[in-house]
Amino acid sequence: MYALVDAVAFYASAEKVFDPTIRNKPVVVLTNNDGCICAVCPIARKLGIPKFIPFFKIRDFLYKHNVIIRSSNYELYADLSEKMMNVIGTFCDNQYIYSIDESFLNLKSYSCINDLYKYGQEIRRAVWQQVKLPVGVGFGLTPTLSKAANHAAKKLSGFNGVAVINSDQSKHKILQRMKVDQVWGIGSRLGKKLNLMNIHSALDLANQDPKNMRKQFSVTVERTVSELNGMRCLDWDDIKSVKKEIFSTRSFGQRITDFNEFRSALIFHAYTVAKKARAQSSLIKRIVVFGSSSPHDNGYYTNSVSIQFTSANDNTLYIAQCVAKAAKQIYAPNVRFYKCGVGAIELTDSYQLDLFSNNINKPELMQCLDSINNRYGTGTLMLGSMKPEKWAMKRDFMSPQYTTNWHDIPIIEC
Repeated sequence: MYALVDAVAFYASAEKVFDPTIRNKPVVVLTNNDGCICAVCPIARKLGIPKFIPFFKIRDFLYKHNVIIRSSNYELYADLSEKMMNVIGTFCDNQYIYSIDESFLNLKSYSCINDLYKYGQEIRRAVWQQVKLPVGVGFGLTPTLSKAANHAAKKLSGFNGVAVINSDQSKHKILQRMKVDQVWGIGSRLGKKLNLMNIHSALDLANQDPKNMRKQFSVTVERTVSELNGMRCLDWDDIKSVKKEIFSTRSFGQRITDFNEFRSALIFHAYTVAKKARAQSSLIKRIVVFGSSSPHDNGYYTNSVSIQFTSANDNTLYIAQCVAKAAKQIYAPNVRFYKCGVGAIELTDSYQLDLFSNNINKPELMQCLDSINNRYGTGTLMLGSMKPEKWAMKRDFMSPQYTTNWHDIPIIEC
């Protein structure tokens, strides 16, 4: 038996943790540079506010209904996520953190649990008491079924935050009420293709022949169908595999025309990509560096440069030097740059030295860099050419960083 514990509208709920005055009010959270709505709390959802709609299109509606607007406070969310996962981890000896707000539990060693519904309510109660975050809990015979049960616990009527799929009857009850594109791993694009085959619900998908689904689509769909029928096909490593490509990209809070600021932004992205590569023990063989103006501006401009390294590496200093040279080729005067980024498009887990080149890897230095930033906080050590304050993303509705910034720590007066 598996369990999936997932926070309800995590970003929006996190905004309410240290601000009780807005717990009973509609809250939405915006994406980078306050561009689109990325999180809608249940109260705001009742107003019909959709996700991923541009903020400027719905601004007046939000103000009219007194909706609380917040910019993404990633520092706060990461800290609350860690606290939430620690609480969830006390309920099982085999936990897998799938994302910032989702955690799987393998309950193989907990067969003595007689009432899964009651156990799920205990998890919800503990997370709320200790972190003040609402969560939904779904139990299933496979990870995919636990994901479906979690969907029911949070979004289908008749469930009070906990759902259990442990029989054909409970499986049919939930899957027939789920759209096929709501099944984990299907998505809207594949869902439309399945709709053309008269497969509209999750139950319709479960009733398909797995081998036939593999022929028409992929082994992933075959496994999904098998998992919906209680046959476990996924391991933790299958659920979240090593990324084959790593990108760091972001639109600017305001248009950039100065070359030094443009180069600084690209070096920041190079720094981020190298850090992410080291985190998954990968080395980079090729990167792509790109920049562009907004497609909505007159005279749209875009340019990119691909760089092949002589040997695979994860050296932030070397990658930053290469990106700085590429910036000269991408930059153009009189262009109001709106976005730029760096992508590692060819990764490997091993490297072979070039006979005529020096070893550009600096594992001891990079380990020192990462260990200091992990201990004292991201950005404690940076490259001198990085000046994020010049092009930091726009966050006009930022809430305090209650747990990660000394100036924002809540003060209690007695």
